[in-house]
Amino acid sequence: MSQRTGTRKADENDQHGGIPHLMNNSRDMNSHATDKNSDSESYDMDSHGKEDGGGAGVGKSSSDRRVIMCTHFNIFLYSTCFWIQTGTLPYLTKKLGADPVTFGYLQTTFAVVQLAGGPLFGRFGDIFGGRAAMTLAFVAAALSYALLGVSYSIPILFVSRLPSVFMHAMQGGQMIVTDIGDSSKRADALGKLGMSYGVGMVIGPFVGGIITKVFGEQFAAFVAAAGSLLSIVLVLQFVPPQTKKFTAPSKETQGSGSSGGTTLFSLKKWTSLVAAPGACFLLCVRFFAGIPIGVFQSMFQVVALETFKLAPDQNGYLMSFIGVTTMIVQGVGVGYVTKKFTESSTLVASSAILVFSYLLLAQVGSVFQLCLVCLPLVVGLTTQNVVVTSALTHTVTEEDTGAILGLNMAVNSLVRTFSPTVGGYLLESYGFPSFGYFGTVVSTVLTLVLFVRHQRKAL
Repeated sequence: MSQRTGTRKADENDQHGGIPHLMNNSRDMNSHATDKNSDSESYDMDSHGKEDGGGAGVGKSSSDRRVIMCTHFNIFLYSTCFWIQTGTLPYLTKKLGADPVTFGYLQTTFAVVQLAGGPLFGRFGDIFGGRAAMTLAFVAAALSYALLGVSYSIPILFVSRLPSVFMHAMQGGQMIVTDIGDSSKRADALGKLGMSYGVGMVIGPFVGGIITKVFGEQFAAFVAAAGSLLSIVLVLQFVPPQTKKFTAPSKETQGSGSSGGTTLFSLKKWTSLVAAPGACFLLCVRFFAGIPIGVFQSMFQVVALETFKLAPDQNGYLMSFIGVTTMIVQGVGVGYVTKKFTESSTLVASSAILVFSYLLLAQVGSVFQLCLVCLPLVVGLTTQNVVVTSALTHTVTEEDTGAILGLNMAVNSLVRTFSPTVGGYLLESYGFPSFGYFGTVVSTVLTLVLFVRHQRKAL
C-alpha cells in the first residue's frame, strides 16, 4: 500500500522548472547562434558563478523589472493554488471511494503526463514566446483544477490530471528570468524565483485546509482555478510576447537555421540539445541526484503517518518548516554561494552535504531529529537543483533555453514515475532507515564523479 500512495508533492516542489520563447532567426541571428555555439563548446562550470562586479539588476529597464515582478507574483500565486488543490486531493479521492491502489495510479498518471509535456512546453516557449507559454501553463492549471472541482466520480478525477501536460508555470517563470536577467547572476535569479514558489508552498496548504474545512474539497479546487485565471490576466497585461534578446525570425527564415525551425516535434533538436557540451552530464547529475530524494518524498506521507504517527496538523507544520527552510536557502543562500564559488565546486560541495545528510537520515528516530536532518538535506538539494538548472541554460544558445529547461523538467518527471515503486519496496522490505542508506550510496558515487571532473578541469 505504501508503494502506491506516493505523493505528487515532490513534483512541484522542484518540479517545475521552465521556459518560453521564439526560435529561429534571420542570417544575422544564425551568425549569432554560431557565435553562441562556439561559446557553448568551451563552456566550463568553473567560469560561471563567480562575482564579476555586475549587479543582477543593473541596466534593466523599468519594463523588465515589471515583467520580473509579475513573474514572481504569478509563481507565488501558482504555487499557492497548486498546494491548495494538492491538500484537498487525498480527501477528495477518499470521499469518492478510491482505494490506495487507485490513488497510486492517479499519481502515476500525473507524473507520466508531466514527463510528456515538459520538453514540449519548453520548445513551445522557445517558438511562441514567454507570454504564450505562461498563458498556456495557467490555462492548463485552471482547467485541471476546474475539472477537479466537478469530480464526482473516479474517472473524472483521472481526466482532471490530463491538462497538467502543459501545467509548467514554474518552468515558464524560469524561462523569463533566464531571458531577461544577467547571465552571470542566473543561479541567484532562479533561486529567488524558487523562494517565491516557496512562499506559496507555505501559504497554500494553510489556506487550502481552511477552505476545505469550511466549504468542502470541490470549492477549494474552484478557488485554485480562480487563482489561475487571475494569473492569465496578469500575464496578458504585463508579460511581453517575446522576452528573448533577439528579434523574431521573419517568415522567409522560419524553418531554416540551426535552431530547428518552428517544429515542436523535432528529434534533431532534442538530440542536438542533449549533445551540447556539458548538457548530457548535467542531466545525468539531475537524474541520479533526484532518485534518492524522489524515493523518500514519494513515501513521505506514509512515513509521517506510520513511522512517526503525525497528525494532519503536525504534518502540515513539518511541511511548512521544510518550505520556510527552502525559501531561505533559495532566496539568500544560493545567491551568496554562487557569488563566492564556481558552479562546479558548488556542485561538489552540495553533493558532499547530501552524503552526510542521508547518513543522518538513516539514524533518525524522532520527529525532532527529522527536523534537524531536514536542514542540511534541504540545503544540499536546493543548492544542487538551482546550480544544475542554471548551468544547463549556459550549455545552449539563448533561443534554446526553453527546450533545455524542458528536458530538465522531464528528468524530474521520469524519476517520479518509478520512485513510488522503489520507495514502497524499500519501506516494506527494509524499513525507514533504508531511505537514508540508499541516498548515502548514490550520493557518495555522485560526489566522487563530480570531484574527479572538477579536479580534471582545475588541471
